[in-house]
Amino acid sequence: MLNDPIASALSKIQKYDEQGKSECIIKPSSKVLKKVLEVMQDNYYIGSFEEIQDPRGAYIKVNLIGKINKCGAIKPRFSVSLDTYEKYEKRYLPARNFGIIIVSTPKGIMTHKDAINKKLGGRLIAYVY
Repeated sequence: MLNDPIASALSKIQKYDEQGKSECIIKPSSKVLKKVLEVMQDNYYIGSFEEIQDPRGAYIKVNLIGKINKCGAIKPRFSVSLDTYEKYEKRYLPARNFGIIIVSTPKGIMTHKDAINKKLGGRLIAYVY
């Protein structure tokens, strides 16, 4: 049994991307994981992905394009307000305006840049650069 499916999925994606593989299969699937993958796809870190139903459960097949330097889950899931985004940007991203932090807000899961533009706080989920 996995304790954190998002953390294991992101570490698997990073490992397969470093090895130069073109696709990765992630089990188990969840709504939050699909939203995180959508945000990564919108920011051109991964290619397309699809959820495949299996008699033993659903899994996700992700096409990798070789753009990820590092990605991971943020544990514990820190609460963040509008004025504390910069602190976490400095902690998790290597440079200013390089990479994204994925945040769960009341308006859905989005990047920290979108959350700042919409003036929303939330909880940190993951980082990608």
